[in-house]
Amino acid sequence: MGIEIERKFLVDHQKWELVTKPAGTPYKQGYLLAENGRTVRVRISDKMGYLNLKSKSTNRSRAEFEYEIPLEDGKAILDAFTGTVIEKVRYRIPYAGNIWEVDVFSGDNQGLIVAEIELKSEDQEFDTPAWVTDEVTDEPRYTNAALSKNPFGQW
Repeated sequence: MGIEIERKFLVDHQKWELVTKPAGTPYKQGYLLAENGRTVRVRISDKMGYLNLKSKSTNRSRAEFEYEIPLEDGKAILDAFTGTVIEKVRYRIPYAGNIWEVDVFSGDNQGLIVAEIELKSEDQEFDTPAWVTDEVTDEPRYTNAALSKNPFGQW
């Protein structure tokens, strides 16, 4: 069983534009279950599909399971079993010994940029890049599951 410990932050758009970035990975994802803090998600990139299950959080930790599935299966599941599909491009940015995953949303969530950092422990210290602003880890509306039901463009 995997344990996910992550912190989530908003991103300053102007500073982000100045960052030298590697190629991003476009994703589409939808939810088969998103209730009581638990999620079952299907995500596809241009090459692969993924089935992901997350438990309810305890503090900032939760159980996470992720499995690769064939791309065509991922597309079929998104079409047949999910409602709103989230679209984003993810960039993996190394900074001060950690990897920041930055999601630049499009579609109904256009204009939202969120950075996440996965940690080894809940009390792990880390440095934040200049383009990171407000922490939103404890704000449920910034979870991808919430964004699939109440997109940023409707706030």
